[in-house]
Amino acid sequence: MSDVLLEVSGLTMRFGGLLAVDQVAFEVKRDEVFAIIGPNGAGKTTVFNCVGGFYKPSAGDITMDGKKINGLPSHKVAQQGLVRTFQNVRLFKNLTVLENLMVAQHTHIESRLLPGLFKTPSFRKSEREALQNAADWLDFMGIRQFANREAGNLAYGHQRRLEIARCMITKPRLLMLDEPAAGLNPQEKRDLQQLIDQLRREFGVAVLLIEHDMSLVMGVSDRILVMEHGKPITTGLPADVRVDPRVIKAYLGEE
Repeated sequence: MSDVLLEVSGLTMRFGGLLAVDQVAFEVKRDEVFAIIGPNGAGKTTVFNCVGGFYKPSAGDITMDGKKINGLPSHKVAQQGLVRTFQNVRLFKNLTVLENLMVAQHTHIESRLLPGLFKTPSFRKSEREALQNAADWLDFMGIRQFANREAGNLAYGHQRRLEIARCMITKPRLLMLDEPAAGLNPQEKRDLQQLIDQLRREFGVAVLLIEHDMSLVMGVSDRILVMEHGKPITTGLPADVRVDPRVIKAYLGEE
């Protein structure tokens, strides 16, 4: 088995006459935290949307475990074990915290009409397992005390943790995090860094990360891709990326 889980090659995305992403290529290995960084407008989110199935790329290939996934709708991509969070938290805010995690497991709960109608043993068993999974993830994220609170009433940092739990409860192989540190205070950012590392170590999940907070990126990433104006500048280890003149120029400009 190859150690490469996700491979992106020649990824190009056009919106009419605008070339938003131009020949981007990278790979994410199993159990790796791989970050994509760059100034605003660099094309990072467009790459995410292509990989996650929200956009159909104009050109290029995206493969998961050697299986081509570009062009698949987002729910089909998720079935391949690739799930994502969003820059703006997208919870079911009128549902409780627990209900959010139950909804995320809908494909694992016995959902045929007759078993649900007559509460058959198979239905009750699947429902018990889903409730236990939800409780376990609420414990892991430290938010079980809020299980019956509406998700929209949680503090923002707790909403972030719930969103990640909702992804992880589906047992993904690759977790895509879109600016997960946005809106968090310094302590919450440090907790997030520990959480990402813990998810990788304990659950063997690979992480693909977009983030502007360089402290988080440098602290948690194994490798980093830097983009500017839709194009890749460099890919490398955090220590190398930090001192690369092209990266410094992209972020700080030059006289």
